Amino acid sequence: MNKRQSPYPFRNPGDFDYGRTLFHRFGTWLDSRRVSSRRKSRTETVPLSQLSPATFRPLRSADVPLLFLAHDDLKFMRSLLLHYRRLGVTRFICVDDQSEDGTRAFLCAQPDVDVWTSGVRYREARRGKLWREALFTRYGKNRWYLNIDADEYLVYDRCFERPLPQLIAHLESLGVRRLAAPMIDMYPGGEVSAFAFDGSTDAMPWEIADCIDGSGYVIEKTKRFLSLAGGPRRRKFAAEAEMMKYPLMYWDDECSFGISIHQPLPFDRNFSPICGVLLHFKFFADYHEKTRQAVEDKQYFGGAREYQRILDTVAASGELDFVYEDTLKYSSPEQLIEHGFMRSVWSADRPAED
Repeated sequence: MNKRQSPYPFRNPGDFDYGRTLFHRFGTWLDSRRVSSRRKSRTETVPLSQLSPATFRPLRSADVPLLFLAHDDLKFMRSLLLHYRRLGVTRFICVDDQSEDGTRAFLCAQPDVDVWTSGVRYREARRGKLWREALFTRYGKNRWYLNIDADEYLVYDRCFERPLPQLIAHLESLGVRRLAAPMIDMYPGGEVSAFAFDGSTDAMPWEIADCIDGSGYVIEKTKRFLSLAGGPRRRKFAAEAEMMKYPLMYWDDECSFGISIHQPLPFDRNFSPICGVLLHFKFFADYHEKTRQAVEDKQYFGGAREYQRILDTVAASGELDFVYEDTLKYSSPEQLIEHGFMRSVWSADRPAED
């Protein structure tokens, strides 16, 4: 582990130094400028059409919009909308990537959801980046957006008592324009095939997949962002998935997803303390069928290489069970603070610069 890396979760909030030297900040600025220039020289567009409602509805200044992508994610839709409505989201903007399981019809029936579709698939839209950027432009820049996938549920300290408008106001008071929130993979406390979640009730997915890895992650300050690796997929399948995301962002003319949604431009906004977590759900009783579909669909990074590795591992070893000696049973956002996965946003300061 090099000097810019640290074990995660942190034993205490001071274990990881978010500060960067003038030299490192200059390198970040230079790299950001170079990548931004390259991106602007390659203008890419993708077709998007609105399915519901019949006419475009501009956002109001007081709206808290959330943009997400969906593909056959019906089982998450009820709980996802319920969770984010509870956090204060007033408008959902969804790109439905040719769902066939009823996702589209369900969303079109929701009065606070705008549903869009495209003539190209997720991979052709540069893994959805072009859709997201196009819709941020369509709905308006110079405002805050939540930006997630359909299986990601944001939590932060006292999130059900202090909703998103309060969080945004607090971030603005700190001069922070992005909320760093790693994806933490959730899994059931036993053989995965025994734990079904169909989303037909108001139950939340963490009531079924209620476990997380309590150790084994590594966080690193790179030139562009805070990089995080680890979790059950790395432990079981040697997956190298990037776990860091910035789900709450102030989007303006300087912003784009550049290389990846995990390291948005400009890069210098990507170094604020971790004050949120995205509870991430991939493993329920239907995981084998979902994984097989992902491999056949070939829409994911590297031709769905990670998904193929999951199938190969299960074929070789039989049943999938992620529980190990450091498994934690999830109970609340406050527990994540106690175990060092995030800080309380309400006591966080701007990262110091050396």
